[in-house]
Amino acid sequence: MNQSVLYVNACVRKDSRTKRLAEKLLSRLDRPYQEIKLDEIRFPVCDEEYLNRRDRLVKEGDLQDPMFHFARQFSEADIIVIAAPYWDLSFPAMLKQYLEQVNVVGITFRYSEEGVPIGLCKAKKIYYVTTAGGFFVPEEYGFAYVKALAQNYYGIQDVRKIEADGLDIYGADVDAIMKEAETNVADMEL
Repeated sequence: MNQSVLYVNACVRKDSRTKRLAEKLLSRLDRPYQEIKLDEIRFPVCDEEYLNRRDRLVKEGDLQDPMFHFARQFSEADIIVIAAPYWDLSFPAMLKQYLEQVNVVGITFRYSEEGVPIGLCKAKKIYYVTTAGGFFVPEEYGFAYVKALAQNYYGIQDVRKIEADGLDIYGADVDAIMKEAETNVADMEL
């Protein structure tokens, strides 16, 4: 069975170490993937006009509107790989903008009668790939946010982090750190 892979690329640097790790994972998955390069997308501002339009379309059941393209694509993927460098105690803002497009009632989740979110996504796994220049990388600022959305809204329980940190510390052996992270990817159970 050929599972569809969605690769959400929030890397902006040409020689991104996060992208390098993500590509190692994608080669291990050994199947075609659809890549979304977030730095090439001009996301709409989530202002009142945008929210009113989205809410109206959801209420009318018009979930095929182009506005919901990213949500449908995300919901239909079997495996999701997110590559997001660790920036300023989180991830690049474009990933948050993307997630705002993905969070659509009736596509990626619905609410129970008690108001509890119930996931509607097909994926069973999300791999969150990240790298950091330093060692202060509290999980709750980046990875934990994505994990909470995945588990509590999208219904995707298996959320794994792949990381390399300490890459910009003076004297760091960047090649050795990256090789170790790539070996971990090569050895991990998928």
